Amino acid sequence: MAASTLPRLLSPSAPNLHDTSPRINPSLLVCPTRRRRFLAARCSSSSPLPPPSPPLEFPLLPFQPEEVLIPSECKTLHLYEARYLALLEEALYRRQNSLVHFVLDPVLSSTSKDSFAVRYGCLVQIESVQKMDFGALVSIRGVCRVNIKNLLQMEPYLRGDVSPMMDKSCDDIDLGLRISKLKESMCNLHSLQMKLRVPEDEPLQTNIKSSLVWSEKEIFEGYDDFFIPGLPERLSFAAYQSVSGMSDAELLTLQKYKIKAMDSTDTLERLNSGIEYVEHNIGMIAARLAIQNI
Repeated sequence: MAASTLPRLLSPSAPNLHDTSPRINPSLLVCPTRRRRFLAARCSSSSPLPPPSPPLEFPLLPFQPEEVLIPSECKTLHLYEARYLALLEEALYRRQNSLVHFVLDPVLSSTSKDSFAVRYGCLVQIESVQKMDFGALVSIRGVCRVNIKNLLQMEPYLRGDVSPMMDKSCDDIDLGLRISKLKESMCNLHSLQMKLRVPEDEPLQTNIKSSLVWSEKEIFEGYDDFFIPGLPERLSFAAYQSVSGMSDAELLTLQKYKIKAMDSTDTLERLNSGIEYVEHNIGMIAARLAIQNI
């Protein structure tokens, strides 16, 4: 239903970036997210993190800080600069339709050059490419969070070693119940959105439904198992999707939820927060339908 937005890639023409070769702070490469919170609300505090897997090499696509992408989320990019088209070619033909989406956060620097920290890395799958007279429209979907361990190339585009980041294991008895509750709420939200009057060019499948369908997939061809989160973790991210007609304030709220979801390593905490967010959106869409039907 909600049309995909075209996010702003970092480029020499981007606002507030006066240097065409921004300096990335090496000390922040291994910290793609803010300081991680190991809350373990109901999961065992002794539950170990999954063993680390060897890093793999991928092209890296930088975005503005407000363009965080989460696993299960889909969006459309308009790539037209030569360097990004070259990155796209590598992703399609040498990286099994995959690249890494991440944001560069400006950090204070004593030098004259702008300095940036790498945050919120997400391995993405290229779902479709539509050639245009000027570049290409590329549909991508987030697969899993990643740590960018090392930069291997700076020009003409970024490339680096990345490793997957997963939640702590959780065997809480409430996990299955919360998953069922989240899926029910997401289906209810989808049903309500389908009743809204929206522009004719919006897709019939809502963002929330699309993410739910992807999250419930059983086979992910072309990926190392280490890079595929478990079903509970995939579903816990699927809740944080835009709905039709969101205001700027509502999109800002969504952004805060997405950042919190990326920071957390507790699946149950993210599920509970996702249920809260989806229920909030159900109330918002129900109110719009009431006005629509007056």
